[in-house]
Amino acid sequence: MRTDVSNLNEQTPHQNLTEGLMYFGAGSTKQFNTGEWRTNTPVFLADKCKQCLLCAPVCPDSSIPVVNAKRLDFDYEHCKGCGICVEVCPFDAIVMKEGK
Repeated sequence: MRTDVSNLNEQTPHQNLTEGLMYFGAGSTKQFNTGEWRTNTPVFLADKCKQCLLCAPVCPDSSIPVVNAKRLDFDYEHCKGCGICVEVCPFDAIVMKEGK
């Protein structure tokens, strides 16, 4: 018997969860420095950046901080180096380098 998402709680047995469904209780990835998993590192080239901010919303780790409508350098403590930001940047303001 599967459990309706609206009825999830800390007591829900894992056998009742639909595959792929995750319940995030206390805590989040902000509490864990996941950047050490990275094998490739994005490098922000500020002189090429036009502040279009296309990169920030596609980052699955929220590792591209934006303050006062301007993107800042990467949060390398959480960036896993997936490279999505490189693919969406129309100005080549982000490049990947090997290693951390």
